[in-house]
Amino acid sequence: MFQKVLIANRGEIAIRVARTLKEMGITSVAVYSEIDREAPHVREADEAFLIGPAVPAESYLNIPKIIETAKEAGAEAIHPGYGFLAENSDFARACAEAEIVFVGPPPEAIEAMGSKTKAREIMQEAGVPIVPGAIEPAPDVAAARVQAEEAGYPVACKAAGGGGGKGFRVAMTPDDLEQAFEGAAREGEKFFSDDRVYVERYLEDPRHVEVQVLADSHGNVIHLGERDCSIQRRHQKVIEEAPGPHVDEEMRERIGKIATDAAAAVGYRGAGTIEGMQVGDEYFFLEMNTRVQVEHCVTEMVSGVDIVREQILVAAGEPLSIAQEEVELRGWSIECRINAEAAHKKFAPAPGPIGDSYREPSGPGVRVDSGVEGGSEVTPMYDPMVAKLIVWDVDREKATRRMLRGLSEYDCGGLTTLIPFHETILATEQWAKGETCRDLMEDAEWLKSTAPADVTPPEPSEDGAEMVTRDYKVEVSGKLFDVKVIGEALAGGGAAAAGGRKPPKRERKAGGSSGSSSASLPSPLQGTVFKVVVEEGAEVAEGDLICVIEAMKMENEITAHRAGKVTSLSAKEGEAVNSGDTLATIE
Repeated sequence: MFQKVLIANRGEIAIRVARTLKEMGITSVAVYSEIDREAPHVREADEAFLIGPAVPAESYLNIPKIIETAKEAGAEAIHPGYGFLAENSDFARACAEAEIVFVGPPPEAIEAMGSKTKAREIMQEAGVPIVPGAIEPAPDVAAARVQAEEAGYPVACKAAGGGGGKGFRVAMTPDDLEQAFEGAAREGEKFFSDDRVYVERYLEDPRHVEVQVLADSHGNVIHLGERDCSIQRRHQKVIEEAPGPHVDEEMRERIGKIATDAAAAVGYRGAGTIEGMQVGDEYFFLEMNTRVQVEHCVTEMVSGVDIVREQILVAAGEPLSIAQEEVELRGWSIECRINAEAAHKKFAPAPGPIGDSYREPSGPGVRVDSGVEGGSEVTPMYDPMVAKLIVWDVDREKATRRMLRGLSEYDCGGLTTLIPFHETILATEQWAKGETCRDLMEDAEWLKSTAPADVTPPEPSEDGAEMVTRDYKVEVSGKLFDVKVIGEALAGGGAAAAGGRKPPKRERKAGGSSGSSSASLPSPLQGTVFKVVVEEGAEVAEGDLICVIEAMKMENEITAHRAGKVTSLSAKEGEAVNSGDTLATIE
């Protein structure tokens, strides 16, 4: 067994791996960028090394530096976590060349399954059902049109090396194809250095069901059942559960065989996930993720198997600790991703500092995998995940109630997160019925209903005096009540002394005009302007695309808030913007 393992990642997954290493008696080595010096994952590990600036390309994606650090630390193996270098075959080969064990599958398996078109070809040859569509990339839009006609509209344009919702664009009609193809190619190049795109049929309301597999170097390949990950935004998961609410024993056995056959077909080793689409009783192979998944926790909760531990055992050359006939699934588990995002603003990233009041839920059946604490900051440099809240109970209904209890206990220290969204959607009839909730996720008006409690400051009094809100706890006949009082600020700063929240001064306007009456188009988030699609002087309609802002690994389309003429354009490609900065003026 290894004596020392380096964790080539950050945040909650780095802490998750370090915990298992500690239980196994293995020394853990953390790496960190300059901006992560005080991050919790640095303290969780036994040793820690600086690997570069905040920019991922110069730190967490810097293969030579990570290999050099592993050698310096005396690490015998490297665990990549998920994201960053986890599915990078070049990194796996670099580890082998440096005589360091890569805790993951062989590079050949990563390449075979990392290319979505190659994976589809292998699965088709292995007799695994695939979604109708191409098994070769389309060299241009014209070829993509031929693929789309053969697959049948609507179609999905998918980056050959994509994953995690990146490089995925939908064309509902032939008129949409060129934009979808180019968008998928652009994201494929940016996130995976691979602009190749292929086309397959887009299944409009399937269930996203995936199977967890484990394989060792002794010929053992098993599965740990399925997870349902149908609640997604922008084709990225936000809620996962195990088992699947519409998977019976017959289907579980069938898709489990599909998954283990798929893993065996590429000589897989380690932990991996076969992702598929469930449409009624049908199941189609979608792709394979050759790493530990973000949502592996729900499978651990129902199976009792530590998936990270199995990864390390396999990497050390040992057999799996459990056989297929020993796998027993018990109860129900749900995971909510606590992301720094504003669901009511179309899931716009909401980076920022976390206050000292930060508090995570606990109690029976509650697990929190987090990478932050009070005083931390969620930076736009990395993904928006704050933590994962996972619960277990005997059935789906009770697990839902436990999750709602856990969400109600969570205090994110003033950071905007998806908690209000989770609380709202888990209380819907659609969730109770086990539906995909796709109609809700695409309904802008419904999403607005998930906004946090109103914190709009009160209007000034008629005589112009400043108004403040004060919160008190009042005890009446032995019962405690929370009371909110709105009134004029006391002279000499008495409001602050009373524990009130002093609202920012607001300019008074004639009439109660809405925000859309303003000519200025403010940025709803902090990030970098990736693309500007209009010019000064252009006439635009309400809802027309103005620019694209990249933040926290996501492209966010900013549209015109009103119809008119673009009289000034402040947004410049490649420049950073803060939330509230004016992007354009439309009059």
